[in-house]
Amino acid sequence: MRPDGRTPTQIRPVKIIRDFNIYAEGSVLIEMGNTKVIITASIEEKVPPFLRGSGQGWITAEYAMLPRSTESRNIREVVRGGPSGRTQEIQRLIGRSLRGVVDLRKLGERTLWVDCDVIQADGGTRVASITGAFIAVADAMIKITEEGLVKQNPLKDYVAAISTGIVGKEVVLDLNFKEDSSAKVDMNLVMTGSGNFVEVQATGEEYSFTQQEFDKMLEYGKLGINKLIHIQKQFIEGIPSIGHWKRKDIKEFVYVDKEEVNG
Repeated sequence: MRPDGRTPTQIRPVKIIRDFNIYAEGSVLIEMGNTKVIITASIEEKVPPFLRGSGQGWITAEYAMLPRSTESRNIREVVRGGPSGRTQEIQRLIGRSLRGVVDLRKLGERTLWVDCDVIQADGGTRVASITGAFIAVADAMIKITEEGLVKQNPLKDYVAAISTGIVGKEVVLDLNFKEDSSAKVDMNLVMTGSGNFVEVQATGEEYSFTQQEFDKMLEYGKLGINKLIHIQKQFIEGIPSIGHWKRKDIKEFVYVDKEEVNG
């Protein structure tokens, strides 16, 4: 039995509140267990210098953990002089994940900024950021399509992310901080709604894992991704094959594994 009573394949309760920010083109508050992240998606009518004149847009992400998002207060990275290596890695992961499901040419020469601010951390902050960011980005894409800024919605597919790993002798899904800090292997998986991989990060900590263990982590990860995309579909109706995307009229949704409660 895991510390919070879950089975190996259960994900933590997920709660998403849409339109958390009244100014951004898209925004959500996502909670996965005790991890909470505020995400905004903002459109800027320009692109980085390397894309000027290309007709192509860009998606970039910024990530931060607020000072008291952990048990002891963190110093703001701006005070330290810049983002840490960990922060830069996570920012790049979020950006890559979202660019993997957006046609940047259809976006045109504009930038979509995705800001992920962790207000409470209990493991899985990067995967929660990616999963929640998809909804914020989708809302922003639908908005600029309806306003006529783009001719066709640039979204190509859903995308979500989940953690899995080996704790003790067992493969488990959606690690909280206590499990993550003692895990022999930690794996982050990013996948699209059609089942394609965007990223697989698997690392052993003083432990080398077998092909069989890797396959089991992958199996659990896919199961978790399917649950998260099911949650995303409560907010966004999409038929990627014909480019049809619709914002569903729901403000809040709570998912308890094997039980759903519509907020």
